[in-house]
Amino acid sequence: MTDFDPTAVLPGPPDPWDEAPTPTLRPGPPFHMTDMIAAEPAMAARILARLADTDDDVARLAAAIRSTIKAGDPVVVTGCGTSEHGAQATADILREAAATAGLPAPAIRSEQAFELSLAPPDRGLVIGVTHEGGTVATRAALQAARDAGRPTAAITVSRRSPAGSLAEIAVETGELDQGWCHTVGYLSPILAASSVGAHLSGRPIDPEAAARLLADGARDTAAAEAMAAALADADHLLVIGSGADRAAARELVLKVEEASWLPSAYRDLETFLHGHLPATGTTTGLILVLTDRGRRSERIDRARQALQAARVIGLRAGAVLAADASDAIDPALTPIGRLVVPESPALPAPVAALIGSATPLQLLTERLARARGTNPDLIRRDDPTYRAAADAAGN
Repeated sequence: MTDFDPTAVLPGPPDPWDEAPTPTLRPGPPFHMTDMIAAEPAMAARILARLADTDDDVARLAAAIRSTIKAGDPVVVTGCGTSEHGAQATADILREAAATAGLPAPAIRSEQAFELSLAPPDRGLVIGVTHEGGTVATRAALQAARDAGRPTAAITVSRRSPAGSLAEIAVETGELDQGWCHTVGYLSPILAASSVGAHLSGRPIDPEAAARLLADGARDTAAAEAMAAALADADHLLVIGSGADRAAARELVLKVEEASWLPSAYRDLETFLHGHLPATGTTTGLILVLTDRGRRSERIDRARQALQAARVIGLRAGAVLAADASDAIDPALTPIGRLVVPESPALPAPVAALIGSATPLQLLTERLARARGTNPDLIRRDDPTYRAAADAAGN
């Protein structure tokens, strides 16, 4: 056991800035990941309240997005790894906020940082998402954008970070993940994007509503443990999603591979049904993520068909579902169980989906690591072979 206080402010980066230290090795739960999941509701309330009340850079970034789109130029959000999924989520949130504000939403998109560094946009605004601010490819993308004369912004823990120093506008999240299987690192840019979107659309985000949603999402530990037990000896895991749930589903894949070492892959909901079923069987796990309330009835109809196909083959299927979606999908189609997220109509649709699914996907990951006997915190870098591999990859 630890004396961790989930309501306390998490440490920020060292001053002067330096990379985060190696997490301490805990022999068993609670892991650092366990603590970070518990910390997220209070952290979310703090970050959202601070960014709404005191952060000029949030307003500056919203104004820059507005002026960029009005000029007919694109807004490109970029990142790597967990932060790439944060960038995808940010683009979803900002697109919806722009549409609400009467702006052309398709002008906002996400791109992978390495690819963007090789081909920076010839116009528009580039926003880099990087939790700690040191990711090499994201820094290279921001530098390439600057060199091409593009305005830049960053969503990161501190403007003192290398990525923060490359950006004209830096929205600081301020609190640092204490493990390497980033949980806070995924949620933080979603919170920052929600704040920017609120400025852009003129709709405030209720910090307490977000905090309640995160707390509710981490509550059903029994269901998470049952799902983890059913997946523990699977050969591989597929995760499927649609709409704003695509970023969350991709993040679940990364988290599962980092934390539990179970080979996993993401498929768009529709893509899953076009050629991938022949590679599945009774030792394949399947998780559907369906929390986006946008065009939900159509997504539910197609999800039912996907789950029915999975049942015919005998896949070990489960789901992360919003409450209304859960009511509409027969429990027999998710034989290993489901994690249910309450509806949050007070939050914009992509914000509700992305915040609502964050703790369930992290809780499932953490319980799967326990079931498979792995430690999620160091993403296997306590093993000399995998530490050497990370060094060889420049990570």
